[in-house]
Amino acid sequence: MAFERFKKFNIDPLIAKQPATPRDSSRLMVLHRDTQTIEHRIFRDIHEYFHPGDVLVLNNTKVFPAKLFAHKATGGKVEVLLVRPQQDPQVWTVLTRDYKENAELDFGDGLRGVMLGKTPNNEVLIRFNQEDILPFCHGHGLMPLPVYIEKARKHEGLTPSLSSDKERYQTVYAKYEGSIAAPTAGFHFTQELLQKLKDKGVRIVYITLHVGWGTFKPLRGEPQQHHMLPELAEVPAETADIINAARREGKRIFSVGTTSTRTLESFTENGLTQSGKKWTDLFIYPGYQFKAIDVFVTNFHFPDSTPLCMVTAFANEDFIYRAYSEAVEKKYRFYSFGDSMMIL
Repeated sequence: MAFERFKKFNIDPLIAKQPATPRDSSRLMVLHRDTQTIEHRIFRDIHEYFHPGDVLVLNNTKVFPAKLFAHKATGGKVEVLLVRPQQDPQVWTVLTRDYKENAELDFGDGLRGVMLGKTPNNEVLIRFNQEDILPFCHGHGLMPLPVYIEKARKHEGLTPSLSSDKERYQTVYAKYEGSIAAPTAGFHFTQELLQKLKDKGVRIVYITLHVGWGTFKPLRGEPQQHHMLPELAEVPAETADIINAARREGKRIFSVGTTSTRTLESFTENGLTQSGKKWTDLFIYPGYQFKAIDVFVTNFHFPDSTPLCMVTAFANEDFIYRAYSEAVEKKYRFYSFGDSMMIL
């Protein structure tokens, strides 16, 4: 099994249940690939590693309150996680444990749905009685926090979903709704820190990748046997132009998060990043040759996850294992609300 040795770490006490306050007070582990050395910093120090003309790439997707609750005609309660709309705007792909074909669901406040069937990926199709259900989601839905955060909060007697999550389970630059999970590597940035980078001459650009559940689908076996579910990604023309100009000038491309990295790598060939919009199922694991990025900013990930595959593809597995060992020893905070790692 891939990354089996990472599973020996006792991560449970280190799972972050709340985000750092302020955001840029989280810790930053800096990995230097050329010297195989590690530094321990605070995230707000990250500006020290940039040079004028470098490019910072951020994913400006926005999480919407995608978790809904309904009742069946029999009275049973059903929890539904919206994933993405279909071509017919009344039909959505959802995740739910309570599937029954043709079951009718009442979400309250006039919203109803019927379960149509399942996709090959075991998702459920629901036809709603309304085309635009996002206003209902904003009025009645909950933010779809990772299950491990909800479980950890329950274990400590905390409310699984807090009202503050609607703000804190977003990046400060989130703009376009469409994700069921946040691009969490960007949580650490504040508007003040972004301004400090701009003042230094760093060019900040945005891509959009709407995060689906495929990003978190665990590995079962070796990476070569895993298939990523497609996610919708977009690179604006301005972003592509700035990245290509910086590359010609010998400047570095800093990619924040696995979603930004997958997007850039999906749109880059022969040293040129193209603009456009498409579904990408690119899966990056050891052996992959990176074409688009020079520096990778990310969080600390699960052992059997596709994000860890990407991290070990960018830096060798032994180095990442040593970094994780130090992170556990020094009690870094792990996962979505946890601390950060930058690989130079």
